[in-house]
Amino acid sequence: MHSIKHRMVISFMFIIIITVIILEFFLIHGIRQSYYGSLRDSLFSQLQTATDLYVRYFADATLAENVLNNVDTFWKQIPAQVEIIDMQGQVLMNSRGTITDLTPEMEDVTAALAGRTASWVGQVPYDNEKIMAASAPIMVDNEQIGVLRLLASLREVNHEIRVNAYRYLSFGGLVVIISGLVSLILANTLTEPLKQVTKAAEAMAAGNFQVKSAYRSRDEIGKLSETLNYLAGEIVKKEELKNDFISSVSHELRTPLTSIKGWAITLKEDYENKTFLQGGLNIIEKECDRLTEMVTELLDFSRFVSGKITLKKEKVEITALLAQLKMQLAPRAAREKIEFQVLLPETPL
Repeated sequence: MHSIKHRMVISFMFIIIITVIILEFFLIHGIRQSYYGSLRDSLFSQLQTATDLYVRYFADATLAENVLNNVDTFWKQIPAQVEIIDMQGQVLMNSRGTITDLTPEMEDVTAALAGRTASWVGQVPYDNEKIMAASAPIMVDNEQIGVLRLLASLREVNHEIRVNAYRYLSFGGLVVIISGLVSLILANTLTEPLKQVTKAAEAMAAGNFQVKSAYRSRDEIGKLSETLNYLAGEIVKKEELKNDFISSVSHELRTPLTSIKGWAITLKEDYENKTFLQGGLNIIEKECDRLTEMVTELLDFSRFVSGKITLKKEKVEITALLAQLKMQLAPRAAREKIEFQVLLPETPL
């Protein structure tokens, strides 16, 4: 059985790990977009400068003539690989000397032939690393004569992205470890009070209601601790009430039994006084009725403990009660030679 502490730590760690993974994903994705965006902007800027130079100084000749004459002034200072493409999509010049066929996947060329500046990230046959290509139309007198294309390797950019990704992943792992330790400490602070309350509850379950839960707080566990202590106190009160009731009933049973036994011994003798004899028999009958009533009360005791019986208080005439007690105990007092007197006031109490 998994403890609450174990489940809490697992739950905390699950939430933390999922959160870190999501943050790492967006962070690394953002870094990649930032690096790629910076390189793209740089290529677009170089394209703009190169095409402006071409239009300003080399627009008198055709694009094919400039390539044939090895005119490279307008792109010579560009560190990226340069390609010049005619309107038929043929590569007229490649600064690396490697001319490959263009494919439809190279979206930057397709867009540039349509008059738009665009970029593309993909693979080329002569490089194992991905490249970023940016193409722009070459416009002369509002007429497009070709496409200028720049290609830059993503090897260094991807390396920087990987280095930063490793750093963030390491930091994320450190965050997970620290968060795990904090979760363990937090789980301990939450489960330790539960252990104290559970220990007190186990002692109470074993019958020791004198033990008290020592945890005090205003939270739910503190409320549970107070409720448990209150429950133990109520059980002790009910136990004391039961014991007092049994003691009282035992005493009450002893009194009529004593009276019945006394009169039974007295009536063994042959009394000619029928009035005295009748009085003794009446007392025995009344005491039997009292015993029957007490037995009924004992049967109702469980209902009394559970709160299903409400005590109904009535006034008792003390004078009549004392007179009855005198008559009950007189035979035993006479038998044991005890002077038994009951002083009654003239007015009833």
